[in-house]
Amino acid sequence: MTQVSATTITSPPRRILIIKLRHHGDMLLTTPVINTLHQHYPDAEIDMLMYLETREMLASHPALSHLFTIDRQWKKQGVRAHMAHEIKLARQLMHRKYDLVINLADQWRSAIVTRLTGAPTRLGFAFPKRQGKAWPFCHTQLVSTAGHGALHTVEQNLSILSRLGLTPAVTHATMSYSAEDERAVSQLLHESGIKLPFIVVQPTSRWFFKCWTEEKMAETFRALAAKGYPIVVTAGPDKRELVMVDKILALCPGINIVSLAGKLSLRQLAALIDQAALFIGVDSVPMHMAAALQTPLIALFGPSKLTFWKPWQALGEVIWAGDFGPLPDPDDIDTHTSERYLDAIPAQAVIDAADRLLP
Repeated sequence: MTQVSATTITSPPRRILIIKLRHHGDMLLTTPVINTLHQHYPDAEIDMLMYLETREMLASHPALSHLFTIDRQWKKQGVRAHMAHEIKLARQLMHRKYDLVINLADQWRSAIVTRLTGAPTRLGFAFPKRQGKAWPFCHTQLVSTAGHGALHTVEQNLSILSRLGLTPAVTHATMSYSAEDERAVSQLLHESGIKLPFIVVQPTSRWFFKCWTEEKMAETFRALAAKGYPIVVTAGPDKRELVMVDKILALCPGINIVSLAGKLSLRQLAALIDQAALFIGVDSVPMHMAAALQTPLIALFGPSKLTFWKPWQALGEVIWAGDFGPLPDPDDIDTHTSERYLDAIPAQAVIDAADRLLP
């Protein structure tokens, strides 16, 4: 990690804003930054600026005070309405009078917001694609990204705090849910007749090149069910994901499987995973949730950047398709391809891993 000099903060900040404008999994992997700031500045109010669709990932985090969101549908409302939303958001953030802003994002929008807050300390990353004077103008200090290519996303995020001299860092990720979420899940399990210990499997991703074949997933289901473990299948509400789950279930007649596919919010899914004896899933948000919840897991990976995206501090095993056959470079993938790169992984490899991890 690049060594940088620390920023001098004369007194503990009262209000802190963290900015990250990315996907659901990215938001979960910002929680070590939130946790570190909360540990070192326990009296500070910590706010987050994020995309609206990712809000649920952090809505129950106990250390966050306010969640400000950007709705990417604003731009469909016309220029005038879009600008009205943006101005309203900027005014809300300026009204908060932040002492410290941590901009983890690389979009120009995040830099402009960082500048508009007027915070005396505004940290960002010196992204290679953000050369010139405008990006530094929006931040009081920039942290080098040299060496990020060898770091996990969590470590990349935490490196920005080196400017503040906050050691030690809190490296654990946090996936929080409410008591209401837990009650809702318990009721669903009761109605479905599912008892402990059970296995949660998320076979789908919105990118199907990250998915295993239905046949191998069904083979794994049959083997696990034969050992006496009930299986709860989950998936997002997308029609393609639900069709994939239906195909898997059709290959598993007469075994103890309950599908909650498309029926759970993200926080309810977290409550479900937290009760499971084992989680099996592909490279997707639920995999990161299982790792944060310390549920034993089996993560199936294909042509993703393992260094960046493997489950952080997970209990369990990562099975990489590259150990069983050649994979394309992650940067060369057509994300809309119908190719199933995980097909190289034999079902027996997953079944054997489950045997090692199950009680």
